[in-house]
Amino acid sequence: MCGIVGYIGNRQAVPIILDGLRRLEYRGYDSAGLAVVNDAQQLVVRRAKGKLRNLEENIRDLPVEGVYGVGHTRWATHGRPTEENAHPHMDSKGEIVVVHNGIVENYLALKHELQDAGHTFKSETDTEIIAHLIESYYVDNLEDAVRKALKRVTGVYALGIMSKREPGKIVGARSGPPVVVGLGDNEYFLASDVPAILSHTRDMIFLDDGDLAVITPEGVQLMDLDGKVLKRQVSHIMWDPIMAEKGGYKHFMLKEIFEQPRAIRDTMLGRVSQDTGKIFLDEVNLTHEELARFTQVKIVACGTSWHAALAGKFMLERLARIPVEVDYGSEFRYRDPIVTPDTLTVVISQSGETADTLAAQREAKAKGSKTLSICNVVGSMITREAVGNLLTHAGPEIGVASTKAFTAQLTAMFLLALHMGQIRRGEQEPELYSLTQELLLIPGKMEAVLSNDSYYEDLSRSLFRASDFLFLGRGIHYPIALEGALKLKEISYIHAEGYPAGEMKHGPNALIDEELPVVVLATRDPNSEESRLRFEKTFSNIQEVKARGGIVVAVCCAADMEEIAKVADYRIFLPTTHELLLPLLEIVPLQLLAYHIAVRRGCDVDQPRNLAKSVTVE
Repeated sequence: MCGIVGYIGNRQAVPIILDGLRRLEYRGYDSAGLAVVNDAQQLVVRRAKGKLRNLEENIRDLPVEGVYGVGHTRWATHGRPTEENAHPHMDSKGEIVVVHNGIVENYLALKHELQDAGHTFKSETDTEIIAHLIESYYVDNLEDAVRKALKRVTGVYALGIMSKREPGKIVGARSGPPVVVGLGDNEYFLASDVPAILSHTRDMIFLDDGDLAVITPEGVQLMDLDGKVLKRQVSHIMWDPIMAEKGGYKHFMLKEIFEQPRAIRDTMLGRVSQDTGKIFLDEVNLTHEELARFTQVKIVACGTSWHAALAGKFMLERLARIPVEVDYGSEFRYRDPIVTPDTLTVVISQSGETADTLAAQREAKAKGSKTLSICNVVGSMITREAVGNLLTHAGPEIGVASTKAFTAQLTAMFLLALHMGQIRRGEQEPELYSLTQELLLIPGKMEAVLSNDSYYEDLSRSLFRASDFLFLGRGIHYPIALEGALKLKEISYIHAEGYPAGEMKHGPNALIDEELPVVVLATRDPNSEESRLRFEKTFSNIQEVKARGGIVVAVCCAADMEEIAKVADYRIFLPTTHELLLPLLEIVPLQLLAYHIAVRRGCDVDQPRNLAKSVTVE
């Protein structure tokens, strides 16, 4: 989950590398470092413990110059977050530097072998082994030594490598975590993620597993570990670089919360006919006949994406009338899942590089299932391995706690459910037509919810001292309770649980006292009898919480404000919409509440402790 940046060209490398690391700091912020080769062909390394600003101060005191180099921001796995364990790491002779995202699983065996050969190690990391291993094979060609070394490595890696013996060359490699090569005007870039280099180029090559990239001022050559020359497609990224800036907001997370109406509109763009209500999803690359033949759907995801998958289960089963099972990516492949060629496997990932989700996708493919991705990054590994894709258009999401990516995923799931419903039930189904019309109104209704931000800031004053929270929901609203709890615990470090409201009597009631805030999703669709019954049962849960002295924060629709006001301590009112679309509105106040509580507690909202944006290693 670390961040890697490399640059080679005619400009000074250090400002470009530092800027890229700043944009990648969401991937790790335990330490940072960089290495450049200066005009005297000296390899200069600067490292610092802690956040990137510490490295910047180091370089301010001891300036570094050079037109090519690599940098790294670390999320610690092997070894404590110290300056000694910060990247880049060097070989014994101080000629080779390596920056690494990943895990070397056989590093102890390799370390003992290298120590027996006379190598001395200075850090606790597994990465340093790679530098020494390359040294052991190095004669006069860096990429040959890298290829031989990597054949000995068991594990996953994204790498940037330089040697002062071969000026003007950076070698990148991938097996697992993402690596992207940017193509500029007589300059080239290496990075773990698109935002790091988006302000310099939109033309990028995403490396596949087993790829090696040799980057020089003359261009980029790709090869495999046997030295065979490869060709890879150049992807043109449509994101505007300005989208990766804060734009006047205090935090990226707040900006991204307010970008959600735009993200939903962009995810719907070109896919919904306002006149007929028909859904067009050509990029899924599955014919109507194929979609009609599937007998079940498996949805696989991790973290926030898993909550979108849970909500998607309700959407697909209700609209397409097909059984759906939801799995954590980290569990799916270890339980020998029952998957057949009649199974559609949907994989959801913001980055398209989530290690567990990618492994689950490969497991499903190996069992004969066709896989469809819902993803925010064009060209990512998951999108390349899927038979078809349903790209979300949230734009770059920098805040570690996902917000706009989640609502874009919910939108994509709803579009897929409508599309399959129209195929399996008929395009003229009245309910499906009315749902497309209601979906088009959601961005405007979400903007109305966002306009009340000051209320959530005021509410945070009453709740930020709590040490525990419960979030309750029924049906499709239970996944939103889970996501609300996750947002709060991620950024405020308050213990929070999401629970099905109907399960309160089976244990959680024991937790309720005068100090416990309970956030209850008590919305309803006024046109649904099923929704009315659910609301009545949830209302009973509110009364149970109050009877035990709990603090109730009720999220409800404006039509129920008088009834809810009689029992709830705090009320959040939302516009009404269809039952299956209410989650898109419900999550917004929960995001804002978590944000304002975290700010009031003095937490680092965009970079919460012990977390990183993309989990690209197990």
